[in-house]
This record gives sequence, structure tokens and C-alpha cells, in this order.
Amino acid sequence: MFSSTNPPQSICILRLSALGDITHVLPVLNAIKKQYPEADVTWICGSLEYKLLSCIPGINFIVFNKSEGIKAYWRARRELRDKQFDLLLHMQVSARANLLSMFVKSDIRLGWDKNSSRDFHQWFINHSIESGRQRHQVQGFLAFAKAIGIDNPEAEWNFPLPEQAYAFAEKHIDTTCKTLLISPCSSHKLRNWMPERYAAVADHAIEQLGMQVVLSGGPSELERTFGEQIESAMNNKAMNLIGQDTLQESMALLEKVDVVIAPDTGPAHMANAMGTRVIGLYACTNPLRSGPYNSLDICIDKFPEAAERFLNKADVNDVPWGTKIEQPGVMELITVEEVIEKLEQVLNS
Repeated sequence: MFSSTNPPQSICILRLSALGDITHVLPVLNAIKKQYPEADVTWICGSLEYKLLSCIPGINFIVFNKSEGIKAYWRARRELRDKQFDLLLHMQVSARANLLSMFVKSDIRLGWDKNSSRDFHQWFINHSIESGRQRHQVQGFLAFAKAIGIDNPEAEWNFPLPEQAYAFAEKHIDTTCKTLLISPCSSHKLRNWMPERYAAVADHAIEQLGMQVVLSGGPSELERTFGEQIESAMNNKAMNLIGQDTLQESMALLEKVDVVIAPDTGPAHMANAMGTRVIGLYACTNPLRSGPYNSLDICIDKFPEAAERFLNKADVNDVPWGTKIEQPGVMELITVEEVIEKLEQVLNS
């Protein structure tokens, strides 16, 4: 499709959301900048995601605010009206993204393979990435880089942050001890572990391991309430920063702490992007597909047990790739003792 002798001059990346998936795009972006440094890159992203991505230099951003409804589409159409791209990387299969892609002028429209598609995604592209079964999401995104002539693209993030973000992190992290950051909430409520179990792990980290414990998350009512429930169940004091930082400040926190505990949620992947070890709590989803990429060895993987108990599948390989087991009681399969064991393993490694 492209090569170093025939590089693309202009590339449009279409990936609106969510935060975790946005971090999966970063290795592709880095591979493009490395192989095609002269290419002009435009990224169409969501308004929340732009708050995280805006510090990346040398990228043109078109911000799509879905809360504006039809106005957001007309604004995007106006911004794209006079632009012609050599290549569209259509990296989202949602109906919203498919509709938005109609405003992108490009002869080459590269999208997901048929097995990964939905909402008529194949109608809005004319090239597909190589089909792959049972691959991690990061590898799925890197298939876009391979498809445009980049040999052996690596999972490298190298995410830049402003000094202000690091100043926020340094203000709140106690450098005299190791720090555990708990990001307890997913936007999918059934993926969340129980507050009292987070509290038990946090107390152990403070009392037995001499750690500082930080609670982190967004400003939603769910997350604030969840944080308060953890605090109420604790015997010790955690630093509750839920709703008190920006996304870039959160990224700095995630980089500066020693270990993160989180369910299948954006901050798990954000921490991975910053090079921090993540104890992922997985029962609703398969960590081999959607776990923090560089910490799969320390994730709590209860997906096979959940498949047997809730889907009557004795062999997890019989469960279609990408299946979600979001049912009440699934996360109860994860015990406090298992998480503490992983925490101590990380600290001793």
C-alpha cells in the first residue's frame, strides 16, 4: 500500500473513544511518525479524549463532541470539507464513527477486518487490516501500521506530558515509600470489584507493606460515591483524589506510582502506556484480549471460571473471542487474598 519510497503525505486517524482504546492507537501513531516523519497527520477524536491527547506535538486534531448531536457532525463536515487525505485509518466500528467517516475524503480507507466489524463498518472502507483471531487489542491496532507498510511496529507509547501534570503528581506522592494507586471504577458497573474488598487490600498495603494508597478516578457521581465507600470501609487513611485531577494529571500520577489496581477500565491502559505495572481485575472480560498489555502476567484472570459458572462453558476456548460476561456476581470471583498475593509479588520483583 505504502513504502518508504512511496510514503503517504497526509493521514487521517479516526478514533473517537474510549480512553483505553485511545492509548492503543498511540503505538500506531509513534510508528507512523518514525517511518513517515514527513506525513501530515490529523486525528479525529472525542472531546474527552482530546483533553488527554492535546499535549501531543505535531498532530492536527478535529474534536467531535457527541453531546452536541447533529451539530457535531456539521462542524466536523465543515472542518473536513477542504481536506483531501492519502489515507484514512478508520479505527472505530461504531455507527457514530462510520457516519462521521463519510466526511473524510480519501482514496484509501483502511478499516477493521470482517471478524472485528459491526454496524456495517465494511461499507465505509475499501481496505481491511489482516484478519486475526484471539489477539490482544493492542495487536489489533498495530495491524493498521503493518497494513500501511510499517515492518514489525512495536508497542511503544512514549506519551509526552506537560510539566504542570508532573508537578501535580509530585505534590501528592510520598517519595519516602512505595505508592499503590487504586482506580476502582469502570463505566460498566458490573465490572467493578466490591468497595470493601478494595478497602481490605488498601489496609494491607498500608499496614503490612508500608505503602501510600491513592484513590483515583473521574468526577462522576458513581466514582465519587465509590471512593467514599472504600474510605468508609478502611481502617486507615487513603489519599482520595477522585475527581480532583485532569486527564493529563492522572496520567502523570499513573506514571509516578509503583503499582496500579484497576478493573477493565481506561486507567488500566493509561497506566500501561506510562510504563507502570497494573494488577488488572478481570472476570467479566478476557485479559488476554483487553488486559493491560505489559502486565498480563500479574492480572487476576477469573474469566475461565466465570465462563464455566455463568455460561456453562467448561473450556474457555469455546467462548467466542470478545465475549463479555457482565452479570451480577461475576466480580465476586476475585478474592482479596489473590490481589494481595499479586501486590506482594510485584513489590518483590
